[in-house]
Amino acid sequence: MDMGISVATEPVERADPREPLSVAPDFAVRDVLKLLKATDRGEVLVCRDGVLVGIFTERDALRVLARHADLDCPIERVMTPDPVTLGEGDALKTAIVKMGASGYRRLPIVDDRGRPTSLLSVAGIVHWIVEHFPQAVYNLPPVSKPVMYEREGP
Repeated sequence: MDMGISVATEPVERADPREPLSVAPDFAVRDVLKLLKATDRGEVLVCRDGVLVGIFTERDALRVLARHADLDCPIERVMTPDPVTLGEGDALKTAIVKMGASGYRRLPIVDDRGRPTSLLSVAGIVHWIVEHFPQAVYNLPPVSKPVMYEREGP
């Protein structure tokens, strides 16, 4: 284990964030769904004049489809507005805390003007942890604290 590396100090850029996929707020939901399928992505950032104003994820898509909503309406009607974001200099710990607090699987990384520069996912963080702390990860027991109902086991 490399003691010089810590989630408290390592910047989010080290966890392999990917290029953001973005659309304008007036983009039709139907077209966003086609774009997500064509690019094999689970999210699209909604930007007005380059500034992040919302996010639309597969969870949003399921909600829209379950409600039989108008697929020709603008994405801004069904997106999640003002998403939680990370700054370019934020530490991985900040990302983990923000994701864990609200159950997010991906967070946009924005510059000081609110323009998305990349997108961090839980998978990126997990890969970073496994890469830097393999012995700690690979040596975990299958069940950390098994419940024993009887002295000899379950």
